[in-house]
Amino acid sequence: MPRRSPRGVRHFHVETTFRAPIDFAFRWCTDYRPDDAKIEKDHYTRRILSRSSRQVVYQDLGPHGKGWFLNQQTVGLHPPDHWHAESVGNYRTWSIDYRLRALPDGTTRFSFDGWRRATALAEGGPSRSEVTANLRQIWYRFGRALEKEYRRSRRR
Repeated sequence: MPRRSPRGVRHFHVETTFRAPIDFAFRWCTDYRPDDAKIEKDHYTRRILSRSSRQVVYQDLGPHGKGWFLNQQTVGLHPPDHWHAESVGNYRTWSIDYRLRALPDGTTRFSFDGWRRATALAEGGPSRSEVTANLRQIWYRFGRALEKEYRRSRRR
């Protein structure tokens, strides 16, 4: 049975396939680099607060309208195929489940299930379709960057 969202919380689901094996996809997706904003074509600055084999905590800070947004994410890593993030920010909070599934042809199926709640600062925020389109674009860009890095690693 699908998980029901509490009042004020919107569920978002995105799937794509990466042309790379699951072990490479997991490492790449959970490395949380400061240059991830470039891949997304966004303008935030990422600061890694802590990193271990089981958890990554980081903050993203960037311009928003006439002010700033700040998000802090705590990511629990569950190799080899999933991770979970809790994000608290001044404009929204997220609870996100990420899953990978190895496919018979050596590619990897990626799944994003996120529950988003706007905060009081997010008056008139983006519509459901805008958020969905943005998530699809982000994961399309991440997927292309992941595949490019995988091809480069195979040439070495």
